[in-house]
Amino acid sequence: MATFFGSPLFVSTIRIPVARTQSVSLPPQLPSLSNSSPETPPPPPPPLPPVQRGGRGTSADSTDWIASGLTRRFGLGAGLAWAGFLAFGVVSEQIKTRFEVNQQEANTRDVEKEEEVVLPNGIRYYELRVGGGATPRKGDLVVIDLKGSVQGDGVFVDTFGKDKKPLALVVGSRPYSKGMCEGVEMVLRTMKNGGKRRVIVPSTLGFGEEGADFGSGFKILPNATLEYIVEVEKVSIAPS
Repeated sequence: MATFFGSPLFVSTIRIPVARTQSVSLPPQLPSLSNSSPETPPPPPPPLPPVQRGGRGTSADSTDWIASGLTRRFGLGAGLAWAGFLAFGVVSEQIKTRFEVNQQEANTRDVEKEEEVVLPNGIRYYELRVGGGATPRKGDLVVIDLKGSVQGDGVFVDTFGKDKKPLALVVGSRPYSKGMCEGVEMVLRTMKNGGKRRVIVPSTLGFGEEGADFGSGFKILPNATLEYIVEVEKVSIAPS
């Protein structure tokens, strides 16, 4: 047995394979979690800007999200189609407005001969220019030029002229201001945009038995008959 293990022939004929080791670079040792301080949480994201919402009048900014959404979902063609639809609506409104203005100007005409029209309530008026636009109704915003005077006396209101501002009023609103009276409003409801009339208002539809004082040093005496020049510059129809 000793001879068997100690035989040099046997030892020389047995080869034991030895695995070759390769050097592997280890990553740097991480610091111990027990000794490290707790991690600082990341800062919160900045707040989103507030979304501005428009009223009835829709602006281009308020509809950008629709075009963007259509573009992301249905492609560029859908977004361009929506933008084209908005542009068409704006152009259509401009064309409509221009058409109405052109139609009003075409239908507005000066009167060659003034004729007196007497109403059952005692108002008399003379057509100076026939308007071609819309007729004011209750609730409409109307812009007019107005010149009022007392027959046989001075002028108490006058908005005609480049340096003077016209009178804006809502039809049917009270109280009257700047020399307006019930008789003028009655005549105004039968006029059209662009029209002009000379109106004689009896005292019962003017300032009556009390008269009026506008604080400008001019007083309207009781039971005074009034004479007006009324011109309608603009009629903005109220939504129904």
